[in-house]
Amino acid sequence: MNAVKMLTKRDIEKYECQRLAPYAMKSGQTQGRLHKEKEHAYRTVYQRDKDRIIYSTAFRRLEYKTQVFVNHEGDYYRTRLTHTIEVAQIARTIARVLRLNEDLVEAIALAHDLGHTPFGHAGEDALAELMKNHGGFDHNTHGLRVVDVLEKRSPLFPGLNLSHEIRRGIIRHATPFDKKRQSGFCIQGPHLLEIQVVDIADEVAYDNHDLDDGLKSGFLSEDDLSGVPMWSEAERRLKKNYKNLSQEIKRSEIIRFLINAQVTDIVENTLKSLERSKIRTLEDLDSIKKNIVGFSRTMNSKRRLLKTVLEEKLYKHYRVVRMTDKAARFLKILFRLYVDNPEQLPPQAFERIKKYGKETAICDYIAGMTDRYALDQYKKFFEPYERV
Repeated sequence: MNAVKMLTKRDIEKYECQRLAPYAMKSGQTQGRLHKEKEHAYRTVYQRDKDRIIYSTAFRRLEYKTQVFVNHEGDYYRTRLTHTIEVAQIARTIARVLRLNEDLVEAIALAHDLGHTPFGHAGEDALAELMKNHGGFDHNTHGLRVVDVLEKRSPLFPGLNLSHEIRRGIIRHATPFDKKRQSGFCIQGPHLLEIQVVDIADEVAYDNHDLDDGLKSGFLSEDDLSGVPMWSEAERRLKKNYKNLSQEIKRSEIIRFLINAQVTDIVENTLKSLERSKIRTLEDLDSIKKNIVGFSRTMNSKRRLLKTVLEEKLYKHYRVVRMTDKAARFLKILFRLYVDNPEQLPPQAFERIKKYGKETAICDYIAGMTDRYALDQYKKFFEPYERV
């Protein structure tokens, strides 16, 4: 009887070379970590990175950070954490079909929002304004700072000591939702297909879960979507196959249809782009200046109409605008209070002032807050009977 053989890190790396596409990023080809350390016997570099991200404080805090709706608005709305999980699921599906490195894709997806502030993009805009004369702020650059400096998980090095490719995925993450701001970080290397997959999976997740949450909240109605071909097509198919569906099941089936249609389009269009661009190896990506992973023109046109409805009916809904404006005001007031009297900071945040400067230390502290914690801090400053 043959003895059971353990699957080692080398076995997995060998499997990757045999089964992944030639233009995929193999874990055995990593450019390594910031701080040298002994690798694991049966986990690849990207598998370890994924585990480190999941166990980080910043990852857990995503559970109470805003996506569109502030956390206390309702338990069933998406948060940064559930959004991140959905991005990872969609990205893994695309990577698997394209024979890219799923472990790398999943790790980047799980890390892509670690630098987000409380209260979503409103919080980011507030900190960007406050920090414009102190080095600036954007969530990608801060995400890299989180994993390189702010997380404390080892006596051997600061941060999580993630691999070069994960760090590149964090800093180069880009979608239409992200405002391009000046970054002091530059991580050289080809724009890996795995990074591109996470970027586009983020778009798919964003649009469809915002649509779902918008309908649940009542800020969006199905009448608002009647002129959107993607919605109408899904609705026609459902009516043809099912009768008397509840609104909840109907909505769930339409969202599922929309995600599947977009993911299918991404895969088919990307395969055509790879062929047109004559991408045969990882090195071929060095000379390509545009994204290979993407939607077809037809799908982009369909999505544009959906995004217009989301922008006009959901993101500009008076309650969403009021909520985000209020959130930005909270953070600006907290920031200025700490600047005027930094002794009010907790010891760990206060100690960073000597090393990083007052504004940067305060920005780090506020960016790491959850929505709930930021509101609690505000109440401690201004509610006379609130315990401090």
